[in-house]
Amino acid sequence: MTLNIKNLTILIVSFKSEKVIHNCIQSINNKIDIIVIDNSNDINFKKLLEEKYHNVKCILSSQNIGMGSANNLGIKNIDKDYAFIINPDVIFKTNTINELIYSSKSLDNFAILAPLSDNENYPNYLLDKNKETKINFDLPFEVKSVDGYAMLLNLKKLKKLEGFKFFDENIFLYMENDDMCEELKKRNEKIYIVPSSKVHHLGGKGVDSKFSNEIELSRNWHWMWSKFYFNKKHYGYFIAVKKTLGNFISAISKITYYFITLNNYKRKIYQMRLSGLFNSMLGRKSSFRPKFYN
Repeated sequence: MTLNIKNLTILIVSFKSEKVIHNCIQSINNKIDIIVIDNSNDINFKKLLEEKYHNVKCILSSQNIGMGSANNLGIKNIDKDYAFIINPDVIFKTNTINELIYSSKSLDNFAILAPLSDNENYPNYLLDKNKETKINFDLPFEVKSVDGYAMLLNLKKLKKLEGFKFFDENIFLYMENDDMCEELKKRNEKIYIVPSSKVHHLGGKGVDSKFSNEIELSRNWHWMWSKFYFNKKHYGYFIAVKKTLGNFISAISKITYYFITLNNYKRKIYQMRLSGLFNSMLGRKSSFRPKFYN
């Protein structure tokens, strides 16, 4: 079956997202099924969503299992051929879905389609540096990877790929989308940006702002853990060291600087980066979890 609103499920992973997710859901055609995987394990949040929106099903993950694992849980609960994975701080334009559906008809057996970010300063894709790509923004174009906050998966196709497991559950946060795209490109699968389909991404607003300090510490830890893990997995240990050496030097210098200037919070951020990097280098699991107090 071809892509259409009846054969599509929207998948949203939430975590302390009650302040932002309603704008996201309300921007989506209410004829499309939505599954929310809530890593907060908030029963009241689940009841609110399911009572307010007839097309929303909320699944509690029992604990904070991270983005990749939660997306995999959602995919297991989807009985449609296509899953549109989005973050709770994404807002659809009026034509976001329709343009994806229209463009899908002319694309050859795609693995992933993604809309284009409406912020030109922060493109939501990477091009293959080994290929000369001339972009015509009037037409879909092939890319190396797309950002995980808005990516439509061709489940019917991907489930048939031998040994393909969607998101790597070793990755708690960051680069889980890059990892999956890398796996697909190794299999010569097609990933496209559809420029006529646009979304607005608030960026880093998926979690209630009252938890911003703890979330920032967590982001810095996991960014460095995931960066090293991703490069080690795909390119080898020494390449991973090479690609993170600048981050290591920067973290040491910033820790020293903020220690001297008595900026404890900034110092702690770079300590988190260093800790995440060291844990990944030592082959330890992505174990850091933010602490929240209501």
